[in-house]
Amino acid sequence: MFQASVRALLMSPLITAGVLLSGCSATVGPGIDAGGVTAPPVSAQGAARAAAPVAGPGEAVAAGAAVVEDLAAGADPAALPAGALYRNPANGRDEVIVEDISRTALLIGDSQSEPGNSWPRRALAGLGYDVFFCGKGGTGFVASNGATGNYVDALQRGDWHLPYGQPPLVVIEGGGNDAKQGAGDDQIRANAERLIATLKQQYPGAKFAMIGTLAKGADHGGGRRSEVDALLGTVAAEHGIPFVSAGDWLTRYDLEVHLADAVHMNDDGHRALGGLLLDRLSSLGLGR
Repeated sequence: MFQASVRALLMSPLITAGVLLSGCSATVGPGIDAGGVTAPPVSAQGAARAAAPVAGPGEAVAAGAAVVEDLAAGADPAALPAGALYRNPANGRDEVIVEDISRTALLIGDSQSEPGNSWPRRALAGLGYDVFFCGKGGTGFVASNGATGNYVDALQRGDWHLPYGQPPLVVIEGGGNDAKQGAGDDQIRANAERLIATLKQQYPGAKFAMIGTLAKGADHGGGRRSEVDALLGTVAAEHGIPFVSAGDWLTRYDLEVHLADAVHMNDDGHRALGGLLLDRLSSLGLGR
């Protein structure tokens, strides 16, 4: 897949200088990735960046980096180029301008979703969406990879940036790294609920879906991965969110032969899983 980094233009005082690539990217059409952007601390504008607040389980958080000065005053985000950072005055977060938010699905996930040819991205593209990805390999609802925090922490402190505007669909995938790092059910549940609450507050008009943890199944060595998949299904149901369980797909559909390693797929595997997920999401009425 052709990779194209879209850097923020620095012609406006609303865009922080010295941008870096982050863990967010937008798939523009069927195969072109545009890298998201991460702004440095507001100290580049002469003020210190404050720490993000921490919410309790189920409590929405409407702040990432605190607004130290009103960088968004008088701005017209519609006039900013795709890939630019915009300080959203409604929540204090730096967000990424995308070319057409009305046809964009936001995908939050881990290394299962991160590759440009990944099975979640393939499925969403098959439904007619451009895909804006936020996340990073090695992370999850509780798990972090050191540089990038878990989903909620990464959102709050700006490890990656959400898209500005109102996407029609928000999809949350993951759980494998939580299983690997030994996260407990209560931890996973609490952080999943925090993430859901924050995203529903951010995108009140969007449809939501969750994709569980890819595994072999409880009766075929799926172990903790299958358990986390089931737990996430319960959380999704409690919040009225459509859920696609992947906790036994590797064995149910004889896809172990397409594993590139113990948990990740090769290209044929991504293609096969993408078709399965496309069918599931379509049956849930989540297509454009």
